[in-house]
Formats: sequence, structure tokens, C-alpha cells
Amino acid sequence: MSRVVALLTDFGLRDIYVGAMKAVILSICPDARIVDITHAVRRQNIREAAFDLLNSYQFFPAGTVFCVVVDPGVGSARHAIAVESQGYRFVGPDNGVLTYALARLGGDYAAVKLEEPRFWREAPSQTFHGRDIFAPVAAHLARSPRCFAQLGGALEDIVRLPAPELRFARNNLIGEVMRVDHFGNVITSIGRFHWASGATLELSDAWNRANPPLLIEAGQARVSIGAHELRGISRAYHEVERGELLAQIDSNGYLEIAANQGDAAGLLDVKAGDRVALRLP
Repeated sequence: MSRVVALLTDFGLRDIYVGAMKAVILSICPDARIVDITHAVRRQNIREAAFDLLNSYQFFPAGTVFCVVVDPGVGSARHAIAVESQGYRFVGPDNGVLTYALARLGGDYAAVKLEEPRFWREAPSQTFHGRDIFAPVAAHLARSPRCFAQLGGALEDIVRLPAPELRFARNNLIGEVMRVDHFGNVITSIGRFHWASGATLELSDAWNRANPPLLIEAGQARVSIGAHELRGISRAYHEVERGELLAQIDSNGYLEIAANQGDAAGLLDVKAGDRVALRLP
């Protein structure tokens, strides 16, 4: 049985918060294997956390419990929830942070409100549900997955974020910047791609399964972001000179604007939410 607990938060590593959550998990499930997905989500950025979860959950073994705590509404009337889908379990606030992962999993899930204090720490704080509610619930699920139904009442629906922008306009595929990574790479909502053959890319629309795959001649495509236009889509950073900008497909299949050994976001002065256009030949 997998007893993996994966943590994803906006807590950073400067303070004691992540360590306190891990201590609580281990006090309940001593043989838990705790994996840090990231604790560097921008503060209170639910959408960025949802995108990070989307692009990481599938690499974990079945049975993994994901404890996702990006929670600007902590202490408010928002629900604390647990969700089961396709062999995975998720624990976190009901604020949309699970939206994209659950959509990729097919939208078939069971959800419960966390209403049973016997699965929490005693006298939980109103400002640190990550330590006092979410971490202990995740630990109980890792130790005994059957306790899911005992955590609280069933929820018919949970909060959902709108899908990232991805639409056709004439011969352009319009998307948006989803996040900027540690290296300054600009990751967009335009995807998911894979190299089909030779210099041809195939795009399968991740947000609208009704759209058929689209084949694109990579060398003829144009990428526009702000006042900049990039010609062609490269396979890797080294195909341009050091410091030069390029468009490529990232490791998760999304269109990315990068700079070879440089900071593309800084060069372009772009941020999450900015519009990106892929002009098709």
C-alpha cells in the first residue's frame, strides 16, 4: 500500500510551517513517505497552485494523498474538503485549487466536507488549517484510506476555477501566461503538444476534449507576446544563441517562451495572465 503524502503549498521554506505539517503527518502515520511538490507557489495564488498540481500529480503512484494548502480564505466559511478520484486522494480548501487536476482525471470524483474533529488536531487554530486540519486528515488517509467516508458529509459539487484561456481567433490560437518558473521561462495555456514527426507538432486541446488534434508545421508558426514576435518553434534551448529568446514545447507539452541561459520573463516584461498568440500557417 502506498503511504505517500505529497505537499503543495505557498508557505515557502523560511518559516516553520512546512516542518510543522510534516511533524503532524509523521506523528499520525510514522511510515508515511512525504514528498514536497513545491512550497514556492506565489502567495495566495490558487490558480498557480492548481496548475502546478495538474502538472505533477500523474507522476505519483496510485494511492498517493495530496495535501494542497494555498488558502487565502483560512478561518472563513469556505469548506475544508477531501476528494477521491481515480485512485488518488486530495485534501485542501474548497477554493478551486483541485480544479485542473480533477478535470484531467475525467471529472469523476467523490468529495466530502471535513467535519469530524477526531481526524484533526485538538483545538485547531483559525489561521493554520494546514497543520491542524489538512495535514492530520492527509495522514489518516495515508494510514487508512477507508476512513475517507468517515471524514464528513458528502458534497455534490465543489468550487471550480474557470478554464485557462485557450481559443481560436481566425488563424490564431489565443492563450495566456499561466506561470513563470524559477528560470524565467514563460509557460502558457496553449497545449498540450507533442512532436509528431520531423518538424511537425500535434496539439491536443487539454481544456476542450471535443476539439480534434491539430497538426502544425513548427517552422512556420509565429508566437506573439506583448510587442514581441518569435518565428518558429524550437525543440530545445541550444537552438538559439545564449541570451536569445525562443518558443519551444516544455516538458509537460505546453508552449513556452524561454531564453537560452537567460530570463525570458524579465526580457519580455510579462507576467501570469498576459495574452499569448500562436499564429498558425
